[in-house]
Amino acid sequence: MTDGILLIDKPEGITSFDVVARVRRLFGTKQVGHTGTLDPLATGLLVVLVGRAVKASELLIEKDKEYIAGLRLGITTDTEDITGSVLTRSESLPAREEVAAAAGQFIGELLQTPPMYSALKVGGKKLVDLARQGITVERTPRPVTIHSLEILGGEGPDYQIRVSCSKGTYIRTLLADIGKALGCGGTMYALRRTRAGSCSVQDAHTLAEIEAIPADARQTLLSPTESLFEEYPRVMLPAFFERLARCGCEIYQKKIGTAYPEGTRLRMYGEAGFFALGEVRAYPDGTAVKSLKRFF
Repeated sequence: MTDGILLIDKPEGITSFDVVARVRRLFGTKQVGHTGTLDPLATGLLVVLVGRAVKASELLIEKDKEYIAGLRLGITTDTEDITGSVLTRSESLPAREEVAAAAGQFIGELLQTPPMYSALKVGGKKLVDLARQGITVERTPRPVTIHSLEILGGEGPDYQIRVSCSKGTYIRTLLADIGKALGCGGTMYALRRTRAGSCSVQDAHTLAEIEAIPADARQTLLSPTESLFEEYPRVMLPAFFERLARCGCEIYQKKIGTAYPEGTRLRMYGEAGFFALGEVRAYPDGTAVKSLKRFF
């Protein structure tokens, strides 16, 4: 069975679902998913999960992301990017030092209001569908964290900004908020995802590169599922405890000679190799490893 992680460098102009559909055809399996949507405007890293690796999707969405974004000052749009309708224009543009100072104010924990043009659902309806009908609804601000924000270059209206952030961060909204703070407005004109968790766009392949490889050789492009969890300690289970873990039973640490703190996540291995991601939890008789997700 074909299983593993495929890193794609998504081109501009297609959806993440388009990428998934093409990977399904290239690898001959319907079991394909991804770990975080990129809009058609955006390029860069799309972590695609093939086969049993799709079980990891909900775990990987939690990972931090890094982007290089293009901020265009002096303009606002209804979508918060250049694909939308222009709402305002301003000829008064700040100096680069002012841009850097304003952007720096957004580093740290903040509350961000999701944009109307997003796939987020309110009352069972996607915000983007409501927005296209001219309907605006109240959105609850959500906590996000901007770990770092660096001006890479630019002057005048256009700036390139590197952003490292938590899951759920809307870069479009972040740039629009920076523009608002500067008083001239701003919108996103480009976006490239460069990192998701431990995965980097430097290790990604374009769709054209994958299509050029013979079908029987494409398997070599897949990284093993456990590579997504390399930051977690590895625990090797004896055959008896492996069978119990595969059935969903908790494995007490005192019985396998480990003593990881509560909350620690572990890569669980048996005779056939990696089979689950586990977590140390507290039980009446002590701490035990409980599988969070099993990959078999």
